[in-house]
Amino acid sequence: MKISPKDFRVAGGTRVDLNQWPTRIDPVCGSTDDYQARLEKHVTHLSALQQLLFAANQHALLVIFQAMDAAGKDGAIKHVMSGVNPQGCQVFSFKHPSPAELQHDFLWRTTRDLPERGRIGIFNRSYYEEVLIARVHPEILHGEGTPRRKQDEAAVWRDRYHSIVNLEKHLGLNRTKIIKIFLHLSQDEQRKRFLERIDDPRKHWKFNVADIEERKFWPAYMNAYEACLEATSTREAPWYVVPADDKQTSRLIVSKIIVETLKGLKMSYPQSDAERRRQLQGIRARLLQ
Repeated sequence: MKISPKDFRVAGGTRVDLNQWPTRIDPVCGSTDDYQARLEKHVTHLSALQQLLFAANQHALLVIFQAMDAAGKDGAIKHVMSGVNPQGCQVFSFKHPSPAELQHDFLWRTTRDLPERGRIGIFNRSYYEEVLIARVHPEILHGEGTPRRKQDEAAVWRDRYHSIVNLEKHLGLNRTKIIKIFLHLSQDEQRKRFLERIDDPRKHWKFNVADIEERKFWPAYMNAYEACLEATSTREAPWYVVPADDKQTSRLIVSKIIVETLKGLKMSYPQSDAERRRQLQGIRARLLQ
């Protein structure tokens, strides 16, 4: 099966019903060996494109991962980015805001960690938490100094979507390309993965009792994601809804999306002018003596 990123892309301005987006598709690979070979091909291609991104020094790439717990964000980052030079890639994971961060606007703490030109930045969760978990648990808004009255909440989300779209448009105009990936996991698959973490002592460290409590809010989270995807998927910074019940398939889709996005930047290595070429030839002659 051939992977086409456009099959998972959310078109801007369209209504999103996550019930219509699959959490599992037909297997992309016929075997584990086939999967390993295809992933290695993607990783090798990504490594070459990252080197070109760094050498050209014209663009930055920001990859945002959002998902429910146990959807495989960490695994996708680990496997897909395994061949990337660590000097050219940084991963940031955003948990609950610190007291200092709460004294600033909701975008402040993440914008400090945007990638430089020539580099790849990965956000494992992001400013989108402020229109996802904060929407499911509106009491969070009180800690941020935002009005708690029910009639004000609709305006809060509308304004935050507006701020996010404007930020991403600004970044795009300044050559930071943004990819946003929602790993779409089913509630049943999440249950199976939680059970694996309980049954395998090596995975106990991954298990968080609070994650079980959040399962009660699954419908509210799906509604929040639908509203978010509808409001913030744009041509400049699209959302991709990636089926996450099969980890191998989701990793191949993610790697393909990143590779195709970098290829779309149409980068090239810097060209030397005549003076630079003469200088290099002179140095070469001395080295051969």
